[in-house]
Amino acid sequence: QVQLVESGGGLVQSGASLSLSCVASGRAFSTYTMGWFRQAPGKEREFVAAMRRFSGGTDYANSVKGRFTISRDNTKNTVYLQMNSLKPEDTAVYYCAGSRFGTTYDYWGQGTQVTVSS
Repeated sequence: QVQLVESGGGLVQSGASLSLSCVASGRAFSTYTMGWFRQAPGKEREFVAAMRRFSGGTDYANSVKGRFTISRDNTKNTVYLQMNSLKPEDTAVYYCAGSRFGTTYDYWGQGTQVTVSS
């Protein structure tokens, strides 16, 4: 069973930057598509960004495009989410997820809280 552990969340002011990290257990990290999702209070979980396995291609939600950047270091079993120009509407619990075959996500972290004050 793969375990994902997020870190880096916190409370910041609007316009600030924050970097999230997610460390995965196991030896197959480089073969997973890795994604970030978020869930704001009273809302459903939504896709934020993903980096595809093998190709390294990236996808972003329109709401974060140009502000957030996903990256990964396969030597450290870690995926990152650099968040710039944060807005109050970015406030949510951010989850890291891994997909074995690039379709549905099989593994989820427990989440890290990001709060952006206005």
